[in-house]
Amino acid sequence: MYAVIKTGGKQYRVASGEKIKVEQIAADVGQEITFDEVLAVGGEGDLQIGAPAVSGASVVAKVVAHGKHDKVRIFKMRRRKHYQKRQGHRQGYTELEIGAINGGK
Repeated sequence: MYAVIKTGGKQYRVASGEKIKVEQIAADVGQEITFDEVLAVGGEGDLQIGAPAVSGASVVAKVVAHGKHDKVRIFKMRRRKHYQKRQGHRQGYTELEIGAINGGK
């Protein structure tokens, strides 16, 4: 069974037992989080698509770790103008382990 959930402005296709990295969530390591905004639930040949979310569906996930992605380097330059700017960014993430997927009505 799989589900499509929405968190952090992005959509993720998840299945039970998977580990995914999502945008930073304010939760402690080991805490369980329930996602109620489930856009689709499928498995065994049937698919429920919500408008916009499947009513009664939820996904339970456990927080495994917090961290930062690899550095993205930003370099801006204007030729012949003696302008150069260097900048870097590391986006934070939360690693989740997907547990139970509860289907809708």
